[in-house]
Amino acid sequence: MLPLKKFVLPAIPAVLLSMVCVQGGASLAKHLFPVIGASGTAALRIGFSAVILLLFFRTNLFTLTKKQWLYTLGYGLCLGSMNLVFYIAIKRIPLGLGVTIEFIGPLVLALLGSRKLLDLVWVALAATAMALIAPWNTSAIDPVGVLLAALAGALWAGYIIMGRKVSLVMKGGDAVVVGMLWATLLVVPIGMASGGLAALNGELVLIGIAVALLTSAIPFTLDMGALRQLSSKNFSILMSLHPAFAALSGLLFLQEYLSLTQWLSIFCVICASVGATVFSRKD
Repeated sequence: MLPLKKFVLPAIPAVLLSMVCVQGGASLAKHLFPVIGASGTAALRIGFSAVILLLFFRTNLFTLTKKQWLYTLGYGLCLGSMNLVFYIAIKRIPLGLGVTIEFIGPLVLALLGSRKLLDLVWVALAATAMALIAPWNTSAIDPVGVLLAALAGALWAGYIIMGRKVSLVMKGGDAVVVGMLWATLLVVPIGMASGGLAALNGELVLIGIAVALLTSAIPFTLDMGALRQLSSKNFSILMSLHPAFAALSGLLFLQEYLSLTQWLSIFCVICASVGATVFSRKD
């Protein structure tokens, strides 16, 4: 992996490639579910990501203060539980729908506290998206999967809140490393208790490393390089395309076909996210 200082890929291709990696990694992870389960897959992803990022950033854990340990604990617990719950969710529902529902968490967080009348439009679009996805016909979509994806979205909002707090007391790279270590302590024991990790072999370990690289190490590096060239607002607009990339990834790699209504739901979430970002307050 190239150091960030040698990063030469233009910002927009970097962000798009990052999203391809993340959603491609999620599709690859879903192939592990029948063998080691969702919790076992989450344990592999989080555990290997922690090791990779620790080697990359070489964080000195012995210099951290009590406040930094406490903040990263909350950050890491949100991070770990978010990934675990999301993997369990997409075991039950298509990847594109899972990401769409989860994405509403940070979108609602962005809209909370806003006093603009225009923001009601984005709230209405998000509500429309949820109504379109909601399992009114439970034979079509697993309602438990929908609820778990919504819970993952709430945990994502908590992850953002704690991430902001952590960013005030330590460097971003170090915060991610320590948070990932806390997440490992949460998720790996659950993965071991599920019994899925007992089926591990050399091939599955390699797939787990690939998932960790695709969903954490590579996109994190690409995003850091892109953020040097883009404003936070433009970066957020591009990130709003995640649900679409997830749906396409599910279609290409998992043969998960969505209905026209479900595609319309994804479109509503993307529009709400882009609109909320473009017309957000300066702060």
